[in-house]
Amino acid sequence: MTAAVHPATTTVAKDFTDFRTAVSQSFVPLQVTTEHDEHFRGRIRSCAVDDVGVSEITASAHVVERTPELIARSDRRYFKLSLILAGTGMLIQDRRQAVLRPGDVALYDTHRPYSLVFEEDFRTLVVMFPQRLIDLPSDLIGQLTAIRMSGKEGVGNVVVPFLAQLGSNLDQLAGPAGVRLAHSAVDLLATMFATELDLAHTTADPHHELMRRIRAHIDANLSSPELGPAQIAAEHYISTRHLHGLFQEQGTTVSGWIRERRLEHCRRDLLDPVHTGRPVAAVAARWGFVDAAHFSRVFKAAFGRSPSEVRRGF
Repeated sequence: MTAAVHPATTTVAKDFTDFRTAVSQSFVPLQVTTEHDEHFRGRIRSCAVDDVGVSEITASAHVVERTPELIARSDRRYFKLSLILAGTGMLIQDRRQAVLRPGDVALYDTHRPYSLVFEEDFRTLVVMFPQRLIDLPSDLIGQLTAIRMSGKEGVGNVVVPFLAQLGSNLDQLAGPAGVRLAHSAVDLLATMFATELDLAHTTADPHHELMRRIRAHIDANLSSPELGPAQIAAEHYISTRHLHGLFQEQGTTVSGWIRERRLEHCRRDLLDPVHTGRPVAAVAARWGFVDAAHFSRVFKAAFGRSPSEVRRGF
């Protein structure tokens, strides 16, 4: 467990060059520029838990750019979410731009070019997490990049205060409850994203509500070995061909989606101290993997480490 949790750290930049280096080390490689390097001030407080990073940045005006050249250096796919705490900022991605004020949040994808423009002193909370942690198809999530989401209404009024408190208590994130807190934050963000997508697609996309019900059904029945295309199609009164077509539209397959969801739940249980005494085979069976050897193979193929190695923090 200790390898999955990194202590909270604070970096106070001596100058702009120091800050620029710290930004790329804290997130992904980025191009950072400013017109005020002589009097620049910057501080980054951060903590990382199970590849979920939470950072609070306080800095002078500057511009951050994720260029195609920098993207080509890495194949790891992350989402980042910025919550403006003070000042203003502008996010540009996918031919959209969002002007953010205190309490606003916006999502962006590190695998596509983006820019962040801060024209004055500001403070922001950034949550960075692997795209695989979100239980929504990546092409759907891509529709939310550079879209302002308010933290003062609807689901945002619940999610944003939690994130702000998490940023103010990074030592708790580095403690025994850190893995659960990090996963709770990502799950809350997934709920917020799903709500935004529901509002946008309720009338525009007749398939959206059906897919929402199907994904919810899959998550509720992951423990069942019987879960599969035929059972899911029958439950929703559609043909298996129609079901496969719905998932194909979103760049995945029914079986692939079920496997990914099961594997992610298994990985979380293996990292959770609450389940330390539970055998690996029991964790696998809890989420629908009846063959322990098969589970170990697909788990290692997905995460690059065996279930036992993940549990030991290797």
